[in-house]
Amino acid sequence: MSTYRMTVDEYERLVNAGALDDPSIELIDGYLVRKMGKKPPHVWSADSLMDTLKSMVKGCWCRKEAPIRIPEFDEPEPDASIVRGSRDDYRDRIPGAGDVLLLAEISENTLDRDRGEKRRAYARGKIPYYWIVNLVDRQVEVYSGPAYDDYASVQIFRSGDGVPVLIDGVEIGRIGVASLLP
Repeated sequence: MSTYRMTVDEYERLVNAGALDDPSIELIDGYLVRKMGKKPPHVWSADSLMDTLKSMVKGCWCRKEAPIRIPEFDEPEPDASIVRGSRDDYRDRIPGAGDVLLLAEISENTLDRDRGEKRRAYARGKIPYYWIVNLVDRQVEVYSGPAYDDYASVQIFRSGDGVPVLIDGVEIGRIGVASLLP
């Protein structure tokens, strides 16, 4: 049996044609990947993060579980993302990697994937800040300094710490780790 690695353009053509109408699928490294179901702690944490980001970030659009286009082989749907501009700027297109200022995955069952394939995809896309809200180890991992297929730096924040929210390298506030962990 052989597998086929599809590009983002091919994937979007299938979606636009209605051939891929399964909302539990995303494109990672050219392969269709089924997203895991979300348990109550995941949903709670994602909502807490979105509420806090929306109250903190001005002049950008905070998105929840929406696709990001990282050519040539990735169109993941991170749990949270901050993109340049307003919602109206994306009326006719999916934000590309260059539009993304920060994104986050809430991770419980998907920790290996979020630290593996997704981290590499986000680094390839030069996403400046990638957060993993790690429900397993009860910490927030902040990756920065994207290189070819990984990040140069990771910082670990635990309960009692405040995670800096950086937009274009400027700290606009902090989010308490405890406020993100159910």
